[in-house]
Amino acid sequence: MTPIEVNIERPGGEESGGRRHPNTCPTCRSHYREDELRHAQRVCPHCGHHFAVGAMERIEQLVDPGTFVEIGSDLRAADPLAFVDIKPYIDRLSAAELQTGLGDSLVAGHGRIVGRGAALAVMDFAFMGGSMGSVMGERFCLAADHAERFGVPLISVTASGGARMQENILALMQMAKTVGAVDGLREAGVPYISILAHPTTGGVIASFASLGDVVVAEPGALLSFAGPRVVEQTTGEKTAADFGRAESNLRLGQLDAVVPRRELRGELAKLLMLFSPAEDEPTGDNEPLMTIVEGDANPIDKVLGRLGLGRRRG
Repeated sequence: MTPIEVNIERPGGEESGGRRHPNTCPTCRSHYREDELRHAQRVCPHCGHHFAVGAMERIEQLVDPGTFVEIGSDLRAADPLAFVDIKPYIDRLSAAELQTGLGDSLVAGHGRIVGRGAALAVMDFAFMGGSMGSVMGERFCLAADHAERFGVPLISVTASGGARMQENILALMQMAKTVGAVDGLREAGVPYISILAHPTTGGVIASFASLGDVVVAEPGALLSFAGPRVVEQTTGEKTAADFGRAESNLRLGQLDAVVPRRELRGELAKLLMLFSPAEDEPTGDNEPLMTIVEGDANPIDKVLGRLGLGRRRG
């Protein structure tokens, strides 16, 4: 009897050693056309997995159409250390700019969300892993300066692997620089809202990303200085299944809320209504600040009071 040979062809994927298509959900394996995924705000309709979002697309999701104005777009990183690993740093920068269409890992600017002004600093992980270099730090400070000058809240969206190794100490200095910018906002009484996307790690979460007056995260985002694999190798201990994830950080008190992407614009609208009245609304600036009494203040009054924004109730 002649043996029958059966060849089974398996589609390329992670199981067969190939690369997963970027529009295939890593959780439920559903696949989407680009227009379908963009329409769904890059959230899987079947399982809720949150795909990565580029900076300009994120701004499009959050900001009123036609109101965003970019600042600092002409800034580009220099290479004072003439750093070379597998290839020169300057070549990596050029490749990242061609791939993403961005000049660096953060887009800064200002616009309106439901009619209320805000300054924005939005990171893009596709640009060298969202790494924090000198240009990224400067653009964040430009957004903070705009917020302070015009008295509008600063909103940042982070997605980063941490400081950019090719800039060495210059990258680490951005931690102090951005923290100083946030401190300036606090002294001026300007609110800062920090949104943490997957992943926010390293020097970014160790600096400005964790310092918002309100800190929220997307579901499932990894938010830790180092990932679970590095922690396990360093400590020799097994980490929890949800180590560093948004839900774990919320449970431990590191976040104010975990907000699905489709609800994020609505939540920002609520916060902006609290923090920045519309141009035709009374601000109550002539009224004395209310005195918070722990027994009779509701939670919103307590938050506003800590920020110096609470008013005496009539």
